[in-house]
Amino acid sequence: MMQVIEWLLLIFLIVCAVAVSVSKNLLNSVIIFMSYSLVMAVIWVLLQAPDMAITEAAVGAGVTSVLFFLALRRVGQPGHKREEKTEA
Repeated sequence: MMQVIEWLLLIFLIVCAVAVSVSKNLLNSVIIFMSYSLVMAVIWVLLQAPDMAITEAAVGAGVTSVLFFLALRRVGQPGHKREEKTEA
């Protein structure tokens, strides 16, 4: 039973990696990347490496995702026109 769960998690990781690569929407890519990191943290727990799991969850799903969200907010979503302020 445990091997089935491990295989499903590994397949999910591959699907996430491909989905991030082909996604056109940057926000979706960041969310998929965050889920990839969380599943990777679960796999580290199953491999009995809790220190790696905590690091993956904190850095991969936490800090990096927050930085990506802030960067997306800063540059704006592609495809949407930003309102430019013109001084008259």
